[in-house]
Amino acid sequence: MPYQDLRQFLEVLRKEGELIEIDRPMHLDNEIPKALKQISVYGGPALVFNKNGTDYRFLAGIYATRRKALLAFETTEDKLFDKFLSGLDHPIAPVMCKGAAPCQEVVLTGKDIDIRRFPIPKYSPKDGGPFITPAIPVTRDPETGAPDIGHYRYHVLGPDRLGFYAQVFHRFGKNIIKAQKRGKKLQGAILLGTDPVIAYACQVQGTDTTNDWEVAGGLRGAPVELVKCKTVDVEVPATTELVIEFEVEVDHLAMEGPLGEFTGYYTPASEKPTVRITAITHRRDPYVQGLLTGKPLTENHILKQVPFEASFWRTMNRQFPTIDRIAFRPAGGIQYYLVISMQPRFQGEARQAIMAALASNVRPKWVIVVEPDIDIYSSSDVEWAMSLRVQPHRDVFVVDNVPATHLDPSVDQSGPLETHISSAVGIDATRPVGKPFAEVADVPGWREFKMPELDKWRK
Repeated sequence: MPYQDLRQFLEVLRKEGELIEIDRPMHLDNEIPKALKQISVYGGPALVFNKNGTDYRFLAGIYATRRKALLAFETTEDKLFDKFLSGLDHPIAPVMCKGAAPCQEVVLTGKDIDIRRFPIPKYSPKDGGPFITPAIPVTRDPETGAPDIGHYRYHVLGPDRLGFYAQVFHRFGKNIIKAQKRGKKLQGAILLGTDPVIAYACQVQGTDTTNDWEVAGGLRGAPVELVKCKTVDVEVPATTELVIEFEVEVDHLAMEGPLGEFTGYYTPASEKPTVRITAITHRRDPYVQGLLTGKPLTENHILKQVPFEASFWRTMNRQFPTIDRIAFRPAGGIQYYLVISMQPRFQGEARQAIMAALASNVRPKWVIVVEPDIDIYSSSDVEWAMSLRVQPHRDVFVVDNVPATHLDPSVDQSGPLETHISSAVGIDATRPVGKPFAEVADVPGWREFKMPELDKWRK
């Protein structure tokens, strides 16, 4: 059975030794980010900070390891990929909540709104202020009504004011533009603290007409239960811990940033539109969720990896059926560095696959194709293929003047976002089709060979 809410998932984490509650006082800005960095580096548990200088509990690290992703999907590593794909292929429509929704046990409007009362850290020393980093905004396409959920950052600027960063090719950005053309303010709501599968669902690479609640339902294996917001015309999951209802005000500009982003670099501050908070609703004694960003690896990268890989594999496999697996490498900021495992059917097919990947909306900067005998999750295996199956003059090529991946610090940042361009590299690390190649020297059957002495040592 899928998790009904975040709290049910936390109970599982606690039972599995993957959740620790910290009862000593810890400073939001000076100490908590250091603790979160440690669990990212060491593969540690999720953390609840009960004494953080506010009246609310602060939770972070629930996506920090692959093991927690397996617990979120209630599966094993060998079944995760297929389970995710099955969920994408079998969407389930949402249902409306009957009766009172837990997320609206407390409703704050008017002068009672003050987002600064909640624990929102400044994660990196040079951040422009507190940032809501695990924010999942819910909006609707003003033309089609299709609901969209995504993952964006929100800079706390005042009691009822947030700055945000959304590019024009993101669905959130497109919805803002469509509403503006109609002379309306886009309405939405930010989710903090949901069933974790909803957070993974918002990373799925879909189309502009995708109903994201149906995607989330498919991944959960059960419909998402929604409730209508109090002050805006959108629906949100009824068991969400904290909901921030808002209107986008494109003419109300403010400096947003800097922020230490998932690239591992600060993005500079710039003037951007803002949102005005129209209501805050939450459960009694809510968990206010945080998420560390910055130099890989952090939970931000683990959160994106599974959805990116499964949804992008499905897109690519339709055109190239011999693609076995793909890996977006977390150390490469996920979308910048892509490894594809495929068995080319003819010479040049690997290059075709590379060009298809470069032409996608994901916009990878490095695409490497290897054969299925290479473990795409092993850096040493990929480097071996690159070192000894590649002739650079023949197998490495650069494509110039392609749209830049957002937040890449190596890109010229002058001019509007839509003018930023980059170059990308393709590497065909497969062996030539139909031609002899040196035979691999390895020990056959070593994986299946039983060594109880080593098993005992590993335990």
